[in-house]
Amino acid sequence: MPEDPRFLTLADVADVLNTSGAQVYALVRRGDLPAIKIGGRGQWRVERAQLEEFIQRMYAETKQFVDQHPFVDADADTDPS
Repeated sequence: MPEDPRFLTLADVADVLNTSGAQVYALVRRGDLPAIKIGGRGQWRVERAQLEEFIQRMYAETKQFVDQHPFVDADADTDPS
């Protein structure tokens, strides 16, 4: 068995993202995180490459958000000098 399997369970993805299985399921069902449904019981699997692409996409979206919404330190405006 390969050290890094090609496909991950939703629980595996939750561990990688440090979030809940329910959150990962919601990402998959909304189409935000591509996955496949396999077997008679319809178990979800996420390809490792798709997870990495999702992570990179989230970094890019977060950077865009931060660039468009700069952080303003409220304490910096209260300098008494």
